[in-house]
Amino acid sequence: MKISSKIYTALIFVFLFAPIAVLLVFSFNEAKSLSVFSSFSFKWYEELFNDRSTLESVKNTLILATAATVISTIMGTAAAVGIHKIRKRWYRALINTVTNIPMINPDIITGISMMLVFVFVGRMWGASNSLNFWTMLIAHVTFCLPYVIFQVLPKLQQMERDLVEAAMDLGCTPLRAFFKVTMPEILPGVITGAIMAFTLSLDDFVISYFTTGNDFQTLPIRIYGMTKKTVTPKMYALATIIFFVTMTLLLISNFIDNDDNRQLREKRRKLKEK
Repeated sequence: MKISSKIYTALIFVFLFAPIAVLLVFSFNEAKSLSVFSSFSFKWYEELFNDRSTLESVKNTLILATAATVISTIMGTAAAVGIHKIRKRWYRALINTVTNIPMINPDIITGISMMLVFVFVGRMWGASNSLNFWTMLIAHVTFCLPYVIFQVLPKLQQMERDLVEAAMDLGCTPLRAFFKVTMPEILPGVITGAIMAFTLSLDDFVISYFTTGNDFQTLPIRIYGMTKKTVTPKMYALATIIFFVTMTLLLISNFIDNDDNRQLREKRRKLKEK
């Protein structure tokens, strides 16, 4: 039984990662072929860094992802603190349900609905171009917010309420108590939520496609436009770089979660010993 489960697990991993492995290998291929590896070369990486249009789209994507991450992290942390302070269960359940909607709603529905709202508001204000960088930023913040909230909420629930009250009894204002007591306790959740928001914003295509204007193009939209023609191997090089960046962020997130869980177990063990 153990052997069969190991074989099954190995097949699943091969199915999931074989395409990525092929992509990584052939990004270093001298030739354009995806069937014959001629020789090892950094040719396509050099062409990638000489492609101004692609680099411009990468810059736009990073600017958008960074801005969406900062805004959604601040708003999501504040929203999580507010939800945590709600005492009525039915009201908290209602807020959690509403917060879940952007996560479970299909991306194409979210993208089309937000596009219609932006166009409607733009026409009301008489704007010549209703869709631009700011509409895309609002859309990205909208679908990143729930992920930040649901990463911060568990950390707030794990924290002892008496700590904040003790800090305020000792003279701290509510704001000072938040930054001195609450923030250090929930910081792992905030960082994990920010990493998730960044990666989600980085690779989003569907919502970006419906909410962007003609003057701002992100990398996923550019790659989609290139698939209508011939995709050159420099896109394999770009995908390889994105893969390693995403993998690094994932490892950081897992390391933070594991370290936080270890500290929580140590706290519980010390409390039991007392």
